[in-house]
Amino acid sequence: MQLLKRFVNLARRVSEMTARLDSIQRALGRIEARQNRGVPSLDFRSAEFQVFSQWGEDGLIQYLLARVPIERTIFIEFGVENYTEANTRFLLQNDNWTGLVLDGSATQIAAMKRDAIYWRHNLKAVCAFIDAKNVNQLFLNEGIQGDIGLLSVDIDGNDYWVWQAISVVSPRIVICEFNALYGPKAEVSIPYDPTFARSAAHSSYLYYGTSLNALVHLGRQKGYSLVGTNSNSNNAFFVRNDLLQNVRVATAEECFREPQYREARDSTGALLFITPAEAISLVASMEVVDVRTERRLPIADIDRG
Repeated sequence: MQLLKRFVNLARRVSEMTARLDSIQRALGRIEARQNRGVPSLDFRSAEFQVFSQWGEDGLIQYLLARVPIERTIFIEFGVENYTEANTRFLLQNDNWTGLVLDGSATQIAAMKRDAIYWRHNLKAVCAFIDAKNVNQLFLNEGIQGDIGLLSVDIDGNDYWVWQAISVVSPRIVICEFNALYGPKAEVSIPYDPTFARSAAHSSYLYYGTSLNALVHLGRQKGYSLVGTNSNSNNAFFVRNDLLQNVRVATAEECFREPQYREARDSTGALLFITPAEAISLVASMEVVDVRTERRLPIADIDRG
C-alpha cells in the first residue's frame, strides 16, 4: 500500500513538472514571437524558434502571421502522432486558434484526447489514414471548408498527391514536408500509392515524399508561392498569391540546403549516420515520377542540380 502511494505521488509530481515545463516553453516562445515582430526586415530563417515543432517551424509560422492577414484562425495538420511535437501546437496554445488534426494511429489519437490541451482548446482529433480520395471528405465531415489560416502536410509519403487533391479548403499558409535527398532542381515524387507506408517501402526509410521543386511546381498550379524553408531543409512554406504583399517570394534553389539530419537506417532499423551521397546510393534504384512529364525514372537518374 505504501509503495502504491509513493508511485501515485511520483506520478503526480511528474505531471506537475511536465505542466510547468510546458508553461515555460510557451512563455519563451511568446518572447521570441514578440522579438520577431519587432524586426520588420527579419530574414525568414532567422525567425526560427522551437517550442513544440520538430525544428524551427514555430518561429517561422509566427513570422508569417505578422505579415499575412488571417481572417479565419483555423488550421489543419495531419501526420501529428500524439501531438506533443507538431507545427500547430504552439499556434493553438499561444494564438488560441481552432484546429483539426488527423493521424492514422488510434493509439496516438487516444493519447491526444487524454492531454489537457484537448479540453483547454478548441481542437478536434480524428483517426484516419489520409489519401488523395478521402482527404476532402475528411475536412467536410468536420465542417471545415473555404478560407482557412493554415494547412500543414506531413505524411511521409503521398504529400504531393494529397496537397494536389485538396480542393475544399483554401489555406492562406501551407507547410509541406519534402525529401531533400531529391535535391533542389528535380520535380519528382514517389508514385501515388494510397497504401504507401514509409517503413515498408524501403528499409532505409529514405524513400518517401516529394522534392522541393515539385512542390513549387504544384504551388504555382494552385495559386501559391514559395516563401522559404526551414534550416533543416525538410519543410517548405507557401503563401497564397493574393496575400504576398509583405512577404518575399523565394526560389527552390536559393532555399535549398543539403540535409544535415541523418535518418538512414539499416535492415535492422538502426541509424546509419551516413552522408547524403551515401544515403542516395541506398535508394538509387527506387522509382520516382517526374510530376511535369509523368515519366518514371530511378532516383539515380534524377537531376539533383
